[in-house]
Amino acid sequence: MRAKPGRAGACLFRTKNKKEGEKMRIGVTLEDEKGIDSEVSPHFGQCSHFLIVDMEENGQMEKKVVKNNAVHGGGGCLAVDEMLSHGVNRVIAGGMGVNAQKKFADAGVKIYGFSGNVKKALDAFVKKELGGLEGCKEHEGC
Repeated sequence: MRAKPGRAGACLFRTKNKKEGEKMRIGVTLEDEKGIDSEVSPHFGQCSHFLIVDMEENGQMEKKVVKNNAVHGGGGCLAVDEMLSHGVNRVIAGGMGVNAQKKFADAGVKIYGFSGNVKKALDAFVKKELGGLEGCKEHEGC
């Protein structure tokens, strides 16, 4: 199932909250390498790039685009490992299989759903308007 613009279904897995003093690092799935001007990819495991965002308490953001080196092998589960290697503790995606969601949950990473422009997704995140993400029904695995 995919996220609707600006909204998503209920989160399927509970995750740990951010620890005191821990920097918030958000991984966003991208349709291309345009960063904040890209669209959120509707399919986590097949996105070509990630936007890694370090978010400060005051809302300031440092952003970098990284290639998803797992895009051509293993789908979502390898992409989870790829994103975790960048130290993310939050993820924004348009769609994701339930096993990839479980792997993030086991790592203490909170998942949010969004469909649309990355800048709008980050604005909605800052305003605490993003919901959870339902698992893709067409995937049995990652």
